[in-house]
Amino acid sequence: MTDAALVIGAGPAGLMAAETVAKAGCKVIVADAMPSPARKFLMAGKSGLNLTKDEDPAAFAARIDGFPALAPVLEGFGPAEVMDWARGLGIELFSGSTGRVFPTAMKASPLLRAWLARLEKSGVELRPRWRWIGLEDGFRFDTPDGPTNLHPRATVLALGGASWPRLGSDAGWVPILEQAGVGIAPFKPANMGFRVAWSDPMHRHFGAAVKGTAIHAGPLSSRGEWVITRHGIEGGGIYEIAAQLRDGAAGHVDLAPDLSVETLARRFASSPGKQSLGNRLRRALGDPVRAALLMEWGRPLPGEPAQLAALAKALPLRHNGPMGLDRAISSAGGIRAEALTKDLELRALPGTYAAGEMLDWEAPTGGYLVTACLATGQHAGHAAARRVMG
Repeated sequence: MTDAALVIGAGPAGLMAAETVAKAGCKVIVADAMPSPARKFLMAGKSGLNLTKDEDPAAFAARIDGFPALAPVLEGFGPAEVMDWARGLGIELFSGSTGRVFPTAMKASPLLRAWLARLEKSGVELRPRWRWIGLEDGFRFDTPDGPTNLHPRATVLALGGASWPRLGSDAGWVPILEQAGVGIAPFKPANMGFRVAWSDPMHRHFGAAVKGTAIHAGPLSSRGEWVITRHGIEGGGIYEIAAQLRDGAAGHVDLAPDLSVETLARRFASSPGKQSLGNRLRRALGDPVRAALLMEWGRPLPGEPAQLAALAKALPLRHNGPMGLDRAISSAGGIRAEALTKDLELRALPGTYAAGEMLDWEAPTGGYLVTACLATGQHAGHAAARRVMG
């Protein structure tokens, strides 16, 4: 296949790279270790596929952290281009109140089916159960028919990061690239929950959504909902500030972000003294879950209403560290920026490009992850096509 391009990895970044190369008129083979493509993409779309966020491109790019070279990549394929691409597949979209963009059908499966059909029509060849195992005599694979070597003119690596390994992103490629001289930053969880050793009274709140709070950690803040689970705290509100918490910043929860300290103090003061402490807190905060968090993380509670209000407005978020990569939505770490050219070509392996979560960047949930994977896939695909055609 010396006249063809090879894409390793059939997630969003890999499929976008394959589509881009095929549009240039090149033959493309997509190899993937899993029995079917885009398993993590499908999992992400089960509860509503957040494709992108409809916001100013500069503001959007600013949320992609740790990889400055991605800014020009996103200029070529940002939120507007992602929406146009999805509509080109026949997928109707809508924007939520926060600007997050979803397919009207919410799920990822209709989009993926339409995408795979278009790729097949363009001549892209998908080879499932092909696991990349080395660089001996080209690109060596373990396949259902035994070991196979390919010698493409250009290759795009899009094997994912290290989160949700059972869906295919197991970082098995790291030793191969490190042996080839590619710099790799260690992986760590991103967009993950945090472990909490709850006291017995909190057990009744497992599964409860925490609404109407603001969480602050370092320079970041979040007004999103989050969830109390048996293992700790999870959900969009947590993921927004997860990187800061993971890296050591102290977290604080404002249990009444729309009230001033003075107003909240008056509420605490007006609660009937004959009521139990729990009932007084629930009455003042208007929510049993927030009251439970105040009692869990705020003890010993001050007796004065003003001090109690100040604590409720800056309640320490107490946790026992982040959950692991197996439960994280995404991962930070991967191929270091200095190991790549502006075309996302590996300096140690000319003619080989990388895209998606293999790169050392991270972003919050909310459409940033999917868009950056698609954008880097397209960017690497353009470079690979130029090499094949040139």
